[in-house]
Amino acid sequence: MRVLFVWSFLALTACAGSSEEPSVRVGSKKFTEAVILGEMATQLAQDAGARAVHQRELGGTQVLWQALLRGDIDVHAEYTGTLRQEVFVGRSLPGMSDLREALAAEGVRMTAPLGFNDTYALGMKEAEAERLGIRRISDLREHPELRFGFSNEFMDRADGWPGLSARYGLPQRDVRGLDHDLAYRGLQSGSIQVMDLYSTDAEIAYYGLRVLEDDLGFFPEYDALFIYRDDLTERAPEVVAALERLEGRISEDEMVALNARAKLERVPETQVAADFLRRELGLEVEVRGRGMLAELWRHTREHLFLVGVSLLAAILVAVPLGVLAARRPRLGQGVLAVAGIIQTVPSLALLVFMIPLLGIGEWPAIVALFLYSLLPIIRNTAAGLTGIPPEVRESAEALGLPSGARLRRVELPMASPAILAGIKTSAVINVGTATLGALIGAGGYGQPILTGIRLDDTSLILQGAVPAAVLALLVSGLFELVERLVVPRGLRL
Repeated sequence: MRVLFVWSFLALTACAGSSEEPSVRVGSKKFTEAVILGEMATQLAQDAGARAVHQRELGGTQVLWQALLRGDIDVHAEYTGTLRQEVFVGRSLPGMSDLREALAAEGVRMTAPLGFNDTYALGMKEAEAERLGIRRISDLREHPELRFGFSNEFMDRADGWPGLSARYGLPQRDVRGLDHDLAYRGLQSGSIQVMDLYSTDAEIAYYGLRVLEDDLGFFPEYDALFIYRDDLTERAPEVVAALERLEGRISEDEMVALNARAKLERVPETQVAADFLRRELGLEVEVRGRGMLAELWRHTREHLFLVGVSLLAAILVAVPLGVLAARRPRLGQGVLAVAGIIQTVPSLALLVFMIPLLGIGEWPAIVALFLYSLLPIIRNTAAGLTGIPPEVRESAEALGLPSGARLRRVELPMASPAILAGIKTSAVINVGTATLGALIGAGGYGQPILTGIRLDDTSLILQGAVPAAVLALLVSGLFELVERLVVPRGLRL
């Protein structure tokens, strides 16, 4: 097992240099506008003299809100409609002062609006909407055959599909949830015919979509602003003052143009934010881009850290549990049942469950990966030990070997092919599952994959997918080598 310990040690030391805690942590949701606003907040904080880091594309509203309450991030861009309809759902907060009071009760403050309203809307292809005579959302009642595709968050929000369908009495049943950026592809291909839009989406004009009139006034205003932890006013008042410089400075047309530069022209969000701050606030920001190899090395270090630590912990726990399962069959059935139940929990759900306990970042991802690694190792360890011929056990007992010595010298070596097969299975599964860790700020190869999906950039997706596949092959090859070193020659398959 020494090779496994060396591998995990290298993964830990490779990431040790990145563990320094920044003084200001900016978060952003998983869509382009949020990333641009997050970059603006980060650059403003850095200009104010703070050490600031941007944790990009962390997921949806509740992920960011819980991270803010826990102190995993200090500030992120949010919208008044989202705060009223999603965070404080069921409460009447009509005015800005009401919203400030509700936030203050949670230890959170907010800036004044930044100047634009990014509300929800429904959209269709212009030609299809014209052919069907659809101009308003209420017109959709006459077309129950239409296929709807909405962002996953919109499917469950109070200000999303449940409330919208009830308000308008919409009869459609073919309604599916999917990633917001992928929905545009679905609209173009014809697999869906109606989707939810953000009113500042650059794709609306690019694809020539018709925005349907919200004739019953269902969608509230979504004025963009920053919300931040109350203690930031004491720790870094200059950062709060810097954020307030953006109040009322970004118009809706300006935000559409910024989104278009990032999404359609493929200008990095860091550069888009820096250019705007230079033009509007006279802020001189030096943007340093990283080369592809530097980015690959960073994502590789992060991915190795996630997989190495979680796998090592799983080995230390699962092998003894496998021994227990083999020696105490009834208890072992319970252990295997619990591990099996954990294995059935969807990966994304398990990651989100970890946020209230461990926050965001590497450690909740590591714990989730650790839990997923247990079943193959426990099962194979138990199977390997119970498959040892009885006469071998009897011979060891006849030689007078105590139980512990029999386990170390006879049983574990004979079961080692099965044990290593279970560890290899867990390791390969971990390499793939770890890509989801990027959704909660764990980094790794999932980061370029998420960014590539958001920007519709296949090359970025491949920058994460190909190295992950290569790493899985390397891990499989590593365990072939470990088997040659650990498994007695006569037991090798």
